[in-house]
Amino acid sequence: MKLNQLRSLSEWSIVHRRLLHQQPEISGKEYKTHEYIKKIIKDLNLKILDYPYPSLIAYLPGTVGNKTIALRADIDALPIQEEGDKDGYMSQIPGVSHVCGHDGHIAILLAAAKWMSENRGLIEPNVKFIFQSAEEITPSGAQELIQAGILNDVDAIFGIHLWQGLEKGKIGLNYGPMMASVDDFEVTIEANGGHGSMPHETIDPIYIASHIIQSFQAITSRQINPMEPAVISIGKIIGGTNYNIIPSTVRMLGTMRTVTPETHRFIQERIEQQVAGICSTFSATHKVDIIKGTPPLINDEEQSRYVEQVIKSYMGEEAFALMGITMAAEDFSFYLQEKPGAFIFVGIKGEKSRFPHHHAKFDLDEEVFESAIQLFINIVLDYPSN
Repeated sequence: MKLNQLRSLSEWSIVHRRLLHQQPEISGKEYKTHEYIKKIIKDLNLKILDYPYPSLIAYLPGTVGNKTIALRADIDALPIQEEGDKDGYMSQIPGVSHVCGHDGHIAILLAAAKWMSENRGLIEPNVKFIFQSAEEITPSGAQELIQAGILNDVDAIFGIHLWQGLEKGKIGLNYGPMMASVDDFEVTIEANGGHGSMPHETIDPIYIASHIIQSFQAITSRQINPMEPAVISIGKIIGGTNYNIIPSTVRMLGTMRTVTPETHRFIQERIEQQVAGICSTFSATHKVDIIKGTPPLINDEEQSRYVEQVIKSYMGEEAFALMGITMAAEDFSFYLQEKPGAFIFVGIKGEKSRFPHHHAKFDLDEEVFESAIQLFINIVLDYPSN
């Protein structure tokens, strides 16, 4: 691909990214986003396949057609009020914003689809362009599409994430485990409240909760091999009505993240056992609810090494970065449980993208769009037909 073509594609995608950025929609309700993508796909004369709405799946038949490659972008935004200055393209929807980068993912995949539709004679495999709803919630849009058969005829699937944790100019992945599983949990402590001046006549669920929180930290620091990544975090505590009243109930909501099924099972068991033991010690009752989320994201080694060669061939040896494991989660992991493929980080870290994902001031460095578009196109162009 000529440099001027790539630059033109990138400029085209940036225009669409900024328009999408102004009209973000939360998970499962990306109705206007769907219509926006649909118009462009129709203009490109690509077939739209029948899959659950508001996801949108476009299809390009290849000249050989022995293989089918899927490329995926997530399309949902977050329930966060955007802050900062986006040079005239701030979110126009109160309390909702694209502060994870999904607007960029949409625009990049649209640009790749545009080039392939205009150069059909060069595309050997069939290509599915997956614009997926509801990446940020459970159950996720990936699960819904898989249940609908999205991967039945797919040989390999690839996705990107514009990644603030990787420096601009680098493109990286891992050959195996790359991102963590995530499950949420809720602990309810039922006790016996009373007046704050007479704690001896109560069973204090706030005091009990403090012991439970401390015990959770001992799971990751003292019960799991320190070489095995694992996280337990409490993000919300609900309990009490006034400073001098000991409540009868406390609820705690948290998350647990692991990279292996064995550690996942162990942490779940220990959470349940330690809550039961501590509540019994203090004569309280309890309930533990585990809300199953996404599995760990594990790249296929063969497909990952293929992507590595694509990166090095077109962007240079120095562009490739071998990633470690991040404890963030991604529902692309559901696809990789079904079919071989790879999830790829495109680095954006720098002055323009100095705030982390999900921060109210997060922004994308659009200068990396050229590399991301080229990556998608060359993954398809170089993919072996046999």
